[in-house]
Amino acid sequence: MGYIKKASAKGAGRGPCLFCAKGLLKPGKRNLVLAKTPRVLAMLNLYPYNVGHVMIATRRHTATIADLTPEEAVEVTEWLGRVETALTREYKPHGFNLGINLGRVAGAGVLGHLHWHVVPRWRGDTNFMPVTANTKVLPESLDRTYERMVKALAAAGRRTGTRARR
Repeated sequence: MGYIKKASAKGAGRGPCLFCAKGLLKPGKRNLVLAKTPRVLAMLNLYPYNVGHVMIATRRHTATIADLTPEEAVEVTEWLGRVETALTREYKPHGFNLGINLGRVAGAGVLGHLHWHVVPRWRGDTNFMPVTANTKVLPESLDRTYERMVKALAAAGRRTGTRARR
């Protein structure tokens, strides 16, 4: 039980919410914010599972899907599709992992702020490095991924008719 208590307390009160703080910033390569609207934030993951790992978050600080407004739910879904389209166009993955973790025990790294992970996947994209060296090897820098995704999201937005602030 000591381990469970320690794990539950870990990270409590660590400062401002990542997504609330990023939502105040202008999109840019240094902060990894790809785009934002009044309701949604799209950004690269600083610790990606794969190249092109994007997170979509609500701008409003809310912890559950049940608390989403209808407008937020629609716009998040639109952005998930837009990111999928941009990643498909730019990276041609064989599939995607789309995920949301609610609560620490479910794997949430940012507690209390609803966000989705969009992770492109390719056949054979895992290897021995994460197992033997406890590290992930990515073939592209975050700077390069950012540049590619900004262009691909702009193209995807023209197709869907949605716009984001840059």
